[in-house]
Amino acid sequence: MRTIPQSCEQFLSDFAIALDDLNAFANRSPNNSISEPQGRELIASFETTHELALNVISAYLATMGKGPFSGSRDTTVEAFHAELIDDGKTWLDMIIDRIQYNPIYTMDTQQKFLDNIKHRYLPLFVKFENNMNKRLEE
Repeated sequence: MRTIPQSCEQFLSDFAIALDDLNAFANRSPNNSISEPQGRELIASFETTHELALNVISAYLATMGKGPFSGSRDTTVEAFHAELIDDGKTWLDMIIDRIQYNPIYTMDTQQKFLDNIKHRYLPLFVKFENNMNKRLEE
């Protein structure tokens, strides 16, 4: 039985839902004191949102005849070249943070990652969603 590949629009819809969840987790504790369970929820939500963003990018680029890509780094670089994202360095930092994140460390060592999610990466996801909505309306 063959599966029908998801469309870019469906991936974007899934991404929007995940982004709403990430916003909710990020705003649950507006100050910088995040409990360990909240930190785990925020990181898990971020990882899901990032994966879905990469799915949107891959699907969109496939409609342009580009890809497949060998990994998240290549996908991100191509998204920057296609002007789907405008801060390629910070998007690459997301990948590095995800690789460096290891849940066996205490949450104290992960505070920088949590801060990056809330203050650097979340705004980029919102910008990306707006950009993709505009592109898909064209």
